[in-house]
Amino acid sequence: MRTLGVDTATSTASVAIIEDGLLVAEEIILRRVSGNGSTLNRFRSNHAEILLPLIASALQTASVSLSELSAFAVSIGPGSFTGLRIGLSTVKGLAYGWDIPVLGVSTLLANAARVTDYDGFICSFLDARKKEVYAALFRRSGESLERLSEDSVLDIREVIDLVRKHDARCLFIGDAAAVYEKLLTESLGNKVCFRGENTRPSIAAAVARLGEERCASSDRHALLPLAPIYLRSSEAESKRKMRC
Repeated sequence: MRTLGVDTATSTASVAIIEDGLLVAEEIILRRVSGNGSTLNRFRSNHAEILLPLIASALQTASVSLSELSAFAVSIGPGSFTGLRIGLSTVKGLAYGWDIPVLGVSTLLANAARVTDYDGFICSFLDARKKEVYAALFRRSGESLERLSEDSVLDIREVIDLVRKHDARCLFIGDAAAVYEKLLTESLGNKVCFRGENTRPSIAAAVARLGEERCASSDRHALLPLAPIYLRSSEAESKRKMRC
């Protein structure tokens, strides 16, 4: 069984192929930042331009064609509004053309599923900007990953309160961990821990793995419909409401 996973929910776009449980191809484009903290335009990830080449490169690395795929799996948010639309529309177009099933996976679930070497509480933690984060709490025990909270958009203080309720050490994973590392450490002390982002598989690899596992178990209903999870209004919608 071969499943191609796609993630465009964050500034890092990734594509991966899982074949019978093994990662056989992975392509990642990172947004690079200059020394003064500003993003360099020439390095900015443009998901609309890079996604199809990433998919083509992953297929070439795995030595498979689109027709040989068993399924697509795509992260459906929460995350970047534009990124999610690009990922979903691209995968839907390919799936329609090649008659391949598509599965939707929560981005926060896939982000937490990247962690396989830690037992205990895991906070999947993505930067939503505007001083907010996308977050969900999980607990891993061996091969089992249990969801403890729904995907939410929260103020950082609300995340800290959520973790405090469990009074246990918690691993934070996701791009918001670097943004709020100092505040989390000051607030939670030795109850917080971080692991290197670059040492783990991509979100797309976790998306593909979750898709493959659930296809194999005929548990497709456990994955989400193919509609993006936004959790909050877009910038345009917010401005429209303010004018009304």
